[in-house]
Amino acid sequence: MVDILTAAYLIFYIITGLCVLKSKKKISQTDKKHKFAVIVPARNEEKVIGNLLKSLNKQEYPKELYDVYVAVNNCTDRTKEISLNNNVQVIECNTPVKSKGDALRIVFNELNAKDYEAYIIFDADNIVHPQFINKMNDCFEAGYELAQGFRDSKNVSDTWISSCYSIHYLIHNVFLNKARMNLDKSSFINGTGFMISKKVLDRQGYNAQTLTEDIELTAKCAINNEKIAFVEDAITYDEQPTTFGESWKQRKRWSIGTIQCLNLYTKRLIKKIFKKSNFTSIDILIFLLSPIVQFLGLASFILHFGIGLLDGMYMNYIGKLFTIGIGYFASVALSIAAIKLEKKKALPYIKGILTLPIFVLSWIPINVIACVSQRKQHKWEKVEHTKDVSIDKILEINYK
Repeated sequence: MVDILTAAYLIFYIITGLCVLKSKKKISQTDKKHKFAVIVPARNEEKVIGNLLKSLNKQEYPKELYDVYVAVNNCTDRTKEISLNNNVQVIECNTPVKSKGDALRIVFNELNAKDYEAYIIFDADNIVHPQFINKMNDCFEAGYELAQGFRDSKNVSDTWISSCYSIHYLIHNVFLNKARMNLDKSSFINGTGFMISKKVLDRQGYNAQTLTEDIELTAKCAINNEKIAFVEDAITYDEQPTTFGESWKQRKRWSIGTIQCLNLYTKRLIKKIFKKSNFTSIDILIFLLSPIVQFLGLASFILHFGIGLLDGMYMNYIGKLFTIGIGYFASVALSIAAIKLEKKKALPYIKGILTLPIFVLSWIPINVIACVSQRKQHKWEKVEHTKDVSIDKILEINYK
């Protein structure tokens, strides 16, 4: 039964992923301009926030139609000073903030009375392509009230970990979000570089309860029939973790948050599925089940391996090794396909191409821990950001 569930899970993502080959859904350019608030939650980000703010000040969009706000979350360094020196506005989160979602709620409440039509959210370690707001404006004018941009990396080749993360996001961009956009279905909010209209917040509010506010927002959008666009040309360059320890900490938070969302929203998603036959609700529910599927898959593998050991079924071991080999080459092929579909050079990603299967396998114990400890009280842990690189340097490197 577990094998059937795992196979069905994989088949679903293979079929939906292949839809990236479908003709691209285009968003037309427009001369009409809308007013945006750009929000950057930040806690002790003095090493990186300056480059983000410089890239936002270089946006090729009318300066009078966007304002940048840094939500300073109980900082003890120069984050506030650097922000003010870059001519942006600061909102101080002096109340207890347990997560990024808490900081966003404070800022949304603060800005609610102002005349912004939509909000764009970035992380402090990002740098932003000069056309980002223009592309989001085109999307907004096309009728979309939520949109996720293309999440790229600014440290692709630093270590095998950062390279694996970079490929992970490429696969997410291409085979998840772009494929759904081509199908005219809802994409996924992916943490940073996304837009949400004021009207959506007025309709459903904002009160993130989990460690993964992006996945939670995606689930709520499915329940409330809010479609999320994917804007491939709105590019954010994100700093990826470079050590296994930092990666473990971050991915554990993601897995725990995913299970928290599963606990909170499964009943409403199932209700939506049966009432409306809603593909997006099925889609997000399957996504939320990912840690459980991996947990059960590992348990099944250990059980079969143990039975084979007791029975002396050596041919069974050969079959398992063959399956592992096929899985490795499938991972390499998937990585290369994502890189080529985005017309990127493969060489900067070579560390990730060769080691992505290890990265993916290391997610299994993370998901096991998340499943076992889901009911405990979990604290949001900050990932340290240090990559000091400008938007001009990124464009010179020309990753995309």
